[in-house]
Amino acid sequence: MTIEREPAAVEDPEAVLLRWKAAEAAVRERLAGPGLGSKADLRGKSGLEFFQAMSQGALPSPGIGALLGFVPVEFEEGRFVFQGTPALEHYNPIGTVHGGYAATLLDSSVGCAIHTMLPGDRAYTTLELKVNYIRPMTVDTGPVRAEGKVVSLTRQVGIAEGRITDWRGKLYAFATTTCLIFSVP
Repeated sequence: MTIEREPAAVEDPEAVLLRWKAAEAAVRERLAGPGLGSKADLRGKSGLEFFQAMSQGALPSPGIGALLGFVPVEFEEGRFVFQGTPALEHYNPIGTVHGGYAATLLDSSVGCAIHTMLPGDRAYTTLELKVNYIRPMTVDTGPVRAEGKVVSLTRQVGIAEGRITDWRGKLYAFATTTCLIFSVP
């Protein structure tokens, strides 16, 4: 049996690139510098409220984003997208972007997707991250996005999947994660 599907509308890659760059620039203007929010700043905020406050510059941004040059560009309940551009400082000795760059983007996107669904009295930590690398990234890759989506969320376990794609739609890596959900002490 053959299933026929309508061809998906394909957006002009150059238009996507311009839109992605504009989105990243707008986010960078709003974000506060890296740091840690106080317990009082964080107390009682759901995961979604936490990210909304951070995206408006009311809370500090995470240091890992500053270190590796990526920012949150989109999020909603159960979904989180980070964007960054691989650079020479992300290279390994064999001349491509280190796999840790992709793993960090994926771990961040899938973990934060889970966090968007947590109430203020719950937190998470990664128990397991499985990354599959499809193709290498280089400085010529340009901007990439890591999109994480929740697959399942219970009181104690969150499962999410993520994908890194470039502005042309090429897949670079994908991952799954299992996170432990726990009460905030």
